[in-house]
Amino acid sequence: MDLQQYHDTFWEQGYLVIEDFFDPDLMDHLDEVIMDHYGSDPDFWHNNEFLTKSKTEVIPWFPQDEGVADFDKIDAYANFNTITQAILGEGWQRLYCMVMFSKQGTTGQAWHQDCAPENPRVYNLNRLVYTSDITEEIGGQTVVVPGTHKLGLLPAGDPDVDFDRQVVLSPKRGTLVFLHGHTWHRVLPIKGAYRVSTNYRAVPKGTPKDITDVCVYRNMRYQFSTSAVIEERLVPEVQG
Repeated sequence: MDLQQYHDTFWEQGYLVIEDFFDPDLMDHLDEVIMDHYGSDPDFWHNNEFLTKSKTEVIPWFPQDEGVADFDKIDAYANFNTITQAILGEGWQRLYCMVMFSKQGTTGQAWHQDCAPENPRVYNLNRLVYTSDITEEIGGQTVVVPGTHKLGLLPAGDPDVDFDRQVVLSPKRGTLVFLHGHTWHRVLPIKGAYRVSTNYRAVPKGTPKDITDVCVYRNMRYQFSTSAVIEERLVPEVQG
């Protein structure tokens, strides 16, 4: 395990993919726990305004907050935390564990940044665990634009257009993806029965615990604690 290489790749690209990181049996077990929780057709969690404007049809679940100890086994992986510290430095903190479930036929997630990027030193780290394969046939691939964690604010515009330098990730079962909260990213529409990932979010030392309360989309900023659009982001008109 080359921690310096992991560190350098993450900070150059704004993300890091490590395949075959977790035990397949653990992944199968957690996937079963997740499906038992959601069932075949769970209700959406967010309100209609968010679903319509964000083009983000994902149903979150916070299992550790409900005392579901099965998910603690990920935190017990020593190398999981060792790599996190190599990226974030000493004194980093866990935020929460959030399962993200999407139903067949839903839109996935539009382009966004998990937190406001105006201060490059204030950010969250997504630690994405994949308990089942993400394939082109299933849909729901994660799309990132490398290096955009250094570029500041995601530009206003169409929530779903392609970017020239975007990279499509199709993580397999057991893959771990580290993703900077300022990196521009989205999730493609879901074509298979379902799509799921589990995010063990973390932050550097001294970062506010509510760092991910306000999410930046291409057409708005949305505050989850108040379930409200706090800024409409309009595309500047072209002067003819």
